[in-house]
Amino acid sequence: MALTSPQPSTIVDNTPVRVRFAPSPTGSLHIGGVRTALYNYLLAKKTGGQFIIRIEDTDQTRFVPGAEDYIYEALDWCGIKADEGVRQGGPYGPYRQSERKPMYRQYADQLVADGHAYYAFDTKEELDEMRERLTKARVASPQYNSITRVQMKNSLTLPADEVAARLAGGDPYVIRLKVPRKEEIRLNDLIRGWVMVHSATLDDKVLMKSDGMPTYHLANVVDDYLMKITHVIRGEEWLPSAPTHVLLYKFLGWEDVMPKFAHLPLILKPDGNGKLSKRDGDALGFPVFPLEWTEQETGKVVKGFREEGFLPEAVVNFLALLGWNNGTHQEVYSMDELIQEFTAERIGKSGTKFDIAKARWFNQQYLHAKTSEQQAEYLLADLAKEGITTTNEYAAQVCALVQERTVFSGDFWKEGSFLFVAPTEFDATVAATKWSSDAAAVLTKFGADLAEYPSITADEAKHLLHEITEGLGIKIGKVMQAIRLAITGRAAGPDLMQVIAILGPAEVAQRCAYAIKTLATHLQPVA
Repeated sequence: MALTSPQPSTIVDNTPVRVRFAPSPTGSLHIGGVRTALYNYLLAKKTGGQFIIRIEDTDQTRFVPGAEDYIYEALDWCGIKADEGVRQGGPYGPYRQSERKPMYRQYADQLVADGHAYYAFDTKEELDEMRERLTKARVASPQYNSITRVQMKNSLTLPADEVAARLAGGDPYVIRLKVPRKEEIRLNDLIRGWVMVHSATLDDKVLMKSDGMPTYHLANVVDDYLMKITHVIRGEEWLPSAPTHVLLYKFLGWEDVMPKFAHLPLILKPDGNGKLSKRDGDALGFPVFPLEWTEQETGKVVKGFREEGFLPEAVVNFLALLGWNNGTHQEVYSMDELIQEFTAERIGKSGTKFDIAKARWFNQQYLHAKTSEQQAEYLLADLAKEGITTTNEYAAQVCALVQERTVFSGDFWKEGSFLFVAPTEFDATVAATKWSSDAAAVLTKFGADLAEYPSITADEAKHLLHEITEGLGIKIGKVMQAIRLAITGRAAGPDLMQVIAILGPAEVAQRCAYAIKTLATHLQPVA
């Protein structure tokens, strides 16, 4: 397959497009598939066109129960809504290929009648024998093509009466595309430019299987034609199939309405070495699927972005920039902004590394852009799971305090749990090295003085602690980590004075007393 430099081309000319996302219900939806759906959706919305979801389930042997529901749930979570589809309906249904079976047969028969396809009666054993023979002859890619077809059992080599008898007798057969032996097939891919393939490199693809179901190639082309699809935006892995599809459009007489093709670059492993896979996510500890999924074969649960705490807006923003940019330094986009700014001409040709750290950064940006009240909804949900009740106002205060330490919605509880549950255990390293008689003395006085405060501000708490340490002749920096340990149970955290203000004098005094008693065995001698 050779490429030449593309001529400048425009993917859309401000006219509404009809695009489709056509997943197969064979398992979970890879994040690369979500990006494909997103780019199709953005282009449709940008031009005022239609975005269609079509379920391509012609391969019934690979059908996985629940996969179709998963696909819809994942796209719904991302905010990618179809205008037409299995669930939405529409004027070009049905939108599930298994329900369109009668439509395909007539086009397969038309191809046979016009001499562009043929019946093939070869058994599995005969096909295996052919491949083995070619392998022994050191043929690089053994395949059923314009050369090998003349040695096989098909309607091109068998007498017409035998073909008719076999068909009438119910002999198993498939219908294969008759690829021309010497023809240059050209495709102007709108991302990659002119793609030229010699037909000698192609095999005679099966168009109709022995069970009467069409293969992807025939069903895909027929459906795109009947559904009036104007642009096919799909992954780079489908580029080798494009010449076959171009031939089908030509042989069926649909060249004038053939969709424009755009093959998206791969999403690569973080090291850039090959396509991102589920195994890469498992090995490196990050999700490559939008939602959690249980593998049918193994029962293993694979990670999902949603369950890992990612916000859908952040995932969409992250995916949009995996292969596309608008030529500026802007990185954070709402869905509406993406629709407004998206231009398919700015989709790159080269694969893009999957950077999970960048995905987390996007999540943090969206999480921090929410108000404390909005953030409090996440915290309140986690508190309910722990059987803890509080006011919305208090939850919002906690979120505002710990926000800078959060990346995911669950981090509000993780980082702020000590503001709801007093510590019963303390960081052993800090206790062993920082707890001292000085710290106990300061906290004893601090706890006693807090009794005079019905409430306390961060400034008041700071002033009081300084007053106490100066009175005792102790440098505050020497005991500050021990004070934090007593009040929070942790070695680090948000501003301690604000923590004291939120907890209130009575709670802080109680925690000081508990720490003094519990940490007595860790007392260090005063230097």
